[in-house]
Amino acid sequence: MFPDLGTPLRDAANTAVDWLIVTHGRSFDAVSDALLTAFLLVEAPLRALPPWAVLVLVGVLAFLAARKVWLAVFCVAGMWFIGALGVWDEAMQSLAIVLVSVALCAVMGVPLGIAMARSAHVRALVTPVLDLMQTIPSFVYLIPVAMLLGLGKVPAILATIVYALPPLARLTDLGLRLIEKELLEAADAFGASRRQRLVSIELPLAVPNILQGINQTTMMALAMVVIASMIGARGLGQTVLEGLQRADIGKGLIGGTAIVLLAIILDRITQAFGARTTDRAAGRTISKS
Repeated sequence: MFPDLGTPLRDAANTAVDWLIVTHGRSFDAVSDALLTAFLLVEAPLRALPPWAVLVLVGVLAFLAARKVWLAVFCVAGMWFIGALGVWDEAMQSLAIVLVSVALCAVMGVPLGIAMARSAHVRALVTPVLDLMQTIPSFVYLIPVAMLLGLGKVPAILATIVYALPPLARLTDLGLRLIEKELLEAADAFGASRRQRLVSIELPLAVPNILQGINQTTMMALAMVVIASMIGARGLGQTVLEGLQRADIGKGLIGGTAIVLLAIILDRITQAFGARTTDRAAGRTISKS
């Protein structure tokens, strides 16, 4: 009744991956080394810093983001509790993966969102790809990524980027398209170039949406921690995975609790920073009007 399309599709995919490994293996090794170097620049200081220094840093960041003492105290208490659970080093490893992944998502996602906002054709081409990235099961691309780049943190970062990039690109596109046309027409009337209009008007007005996209990207990156542990990325995900493999409910609970606390802390800090930025932007708009 049904034609056999699965066998040729499977063979074609396997052949394509084998061809990439044979013909471009050194290029993938170079990319892997570059990403690993960038990752170690973030992970090494986080793991080397004494815990009290990280607690102070988290408290200062939380206070600067919200100007609220209670939020700083809450974030410091949450990080202290993670350390008290005995998974401090694992939390620093997971935090490094999240920070590097979010930074790379920002480098790629914001320009992609700008291109989508400026061209309906680009948006029509990119939107299905973003849909695919968000809906395809992670294991489908974890297998070829692991085959091309090996096991460890580099393929975990790339897999995280695939999953976490779409919201930042979408919200950057949305933020730019929500800008009132009168403002853009006024900029054109004053002779602003496309670059000046983008840097001085469009991006500042789209900052609240972009920050919301970074918040969503951060949460989705943290959600990949457990899945990334299955391809050798150490951290809190490995703690949960070991609990599952050994039927150790307590160990899984410790890893899961630490992931939730880390997610809440990152969410509160990024949300507070985004809210203050939005308030400042609204204040500037009112003062100008």
